[in-house]
Amino acid sequence: MATVYIETSIVSYLRQRPSSQVVMAARQLLTHQWWNDERGNYELVTSQLVLDEASAGDPVLAVERLQSLDGIPLLPRDPRIGVIAIEIMSRAILPPKASIDALHIAMAAHHRIQYLLTWNCKHIANARILPRIREVLTDL
Repeated sequence: MATVYIETSIVSYLRQRPSSQVVMAARQLLTHQWWNDERGNYELVTSQLVLDEASAGDPVLAVERLQSLDGIPLLPRDPRIGVIAIEIMSRAILPPKASIDALHIAMAAHHRIQYLLTWNCKHIANARILPRIREVLTDL
């Protein structure tokens, strides 16, 4: 069974109040459909980083986000994850404010997770950034 790293944006869209913005509403709908229909076909994993991010913000929604993550195994921390994230940041692949995104990428890569599920198209699921991330991972 393929493994999927659940990044924070997934549970955020899953538990947000319905949006009137077309793109956000579409992402919410697609997230709900995937969560309800597809997640059982994968081995889901997440990290303490995701739990920390999911617990921030509106307390009611935070509880709901954490409930969505309940039972999903946490990937263990490892010093090499930090090394990967630092290398991503040192090559200026991501902006300084995106260091947590570098850690999500590093966590999934280090543990050889097959899919990193995210709606973060600015820093993670970005066609211009992915080749540079692959280069870092190949070099390490």
